[in-house]
Amino acid sequence: MRRLLGLLLVFAGCTFALYVLSTRLPRAQRRGSPEEPEGRLLWFPSDLAELRELSEVLREYRKEHQAYVFLLFCSAYLYKQGFAIPGSSFLNVLAGALFGPWLGLVLCCILTSVGATCCYLLSSIFGKQLVVSYFPDKVALLQRKVEENRNSLFFFLLFLRLFPMTPNWFLNLSAPILNIPIVQFFFSVLIGLIPYNFICVQTGSILSTLTSLDALFSWETVFKLLAIALVALFPGTLIKKFSQKHLQMNEPSNTNLINSRKDT
Repeated sequence: MRRLLGLLLVFAGCTFALYVLSTRLPRAQRRGSPEEPEGRLLWFPSDLAELRELSEVLREYRKEHQAYVFLLFCSAYLYKQGFAIPGSSFLNVLAGALFGPWLGLVLCCILTSVGATCCYLLSSIFGKQLVVSYFPDKVALLQRKVEENRNSLFFFLLFLRLFPMTPNWFLNLSAPILNIPIVQFFFSVLIGLIPYNFICVQTGSILSTLTSLDALFSWETVFKLLAIALVALFPGTLIKKFSQKHLQMNEPSNTNLINSRKDT
């Protein structure tokens, strides 16, 4: 009970800090709409329409307060990752729209790794009993597979991260229970989610630069879409290679572990 109370206090504190950060925006100097001044409430996007609207607001605001938008984005991303809240894919797309394809990719890879590690630590301190109580079968299955692949644990973690349907939130929560070293955990997230982050960030970059349907057929856009398609094929190739050379993945019940969306 103490650990649950401690987790709730940490969550409440982080939520309050993010709320203050998103509502106490520095006043813009440019003339804009009446909704621009200090005190406007920002939000987490839940669909593409909200994502586009939020992107436009932040891109305009970023012209004068670049550091503040950067801080706000990083805080929101770590909040979602740290507490295993779904919807990080929208933030990946937003990163591409705000920061461009390459800076956005680097930023998302770092934030994904740091945020997942925060979730790892929170689970280790507060949530082990809760995870085992609510997901006993999944924890037991994953524990068995981790032990079978202990000699090639890093490849096994990469396999799980590269697989498109792996529930990353569950891996983050259960990793300390399975005695996965935090260093291996961090770098498996950093490397294993590069293709997924790349696809999302590039999508955001393309959406932010489209001004008409004609722009969709420009050579630059075509090459970006081709790059996304090639990267999307990359995880499947690696998964096949790792599973054949390094992993013990022959048990049919493994499908129960990967029956969720790949949203962190």
